[in-house]
Amino acid sequence: MTQLFHPATNTFSRFSIFGAVFVIGIAIWVVFTFYRSSYSTEVGVAREQPVQFSHAHHVGAIGIDCRYCHTSVEDSSFAGIPATQICMGCHSQIWRDSPMLEPVRESFRTKKPLQWTRVHDVPDFVYFDHSIHIHRGVACVTCHGQVNEMPLMWKDQTLHMAWCLECHRHPEKYVRDKSQVFELSPEPPDPELVRKYHIATDQLTNCSICHR
Repeated sequence: MTQLFHPATNTFSRFSIFGAVFVIGIAIWVVFTFYRSSYSTEVGVAREQPVQFSHAHHVGAIGIDCRYCHTSVEDSSFAGIPATQICMGCHSQIWRDSPMLEPVRESFRTKKPLQWTRVHDVPDFVYFDHSIHIHRGVACVTCHGQVNEMPLMWKDQTLHMAWCLECHRHPEKYVRDKSQVFELSPEPPDPELVRKYHIATDQLTNCSICHR
């Protein structure tokens, strides 16, 4: 019977198969690398805001407590975007004529809220409650980093599912005393607090905890 294909075709076929596997592997690596990159996650990337608010100045230098601006963080799932009235509580008295603060004054005059850019945001299919974490001893710095050292706000953690699960699987590594939740120093966690605060470690990785 006449041979339809040249013997070299077998070599070409093997090369094509292994080459395809190699290309697919490289493609997966590229996608995963992009997914973890700061370009995708925006970790460490300062975001532009209508007013270039400095946490380093207001929190680090002056010592304003997180709850002064983020008023609902202890009682709500949402930490709260500071209202213009909060800003003007101080800036109606100090830096009253600063050109940089004109958007704040304009917002106050027109009663039109400033359009702040969200830095920390999770997808719509993820349920996250600030108050639950606060009342279980998860400190602000655990998720948001040392904001007292940030002249402009940036994301300190990826907020990826794998990052959340690391804490949910091992809460003893992250929970601190409730009295230290708003402290910005990197206080060591206390494994005994998991039992004290009745943290149900056997339920924290249930899908329905975050996906409802």
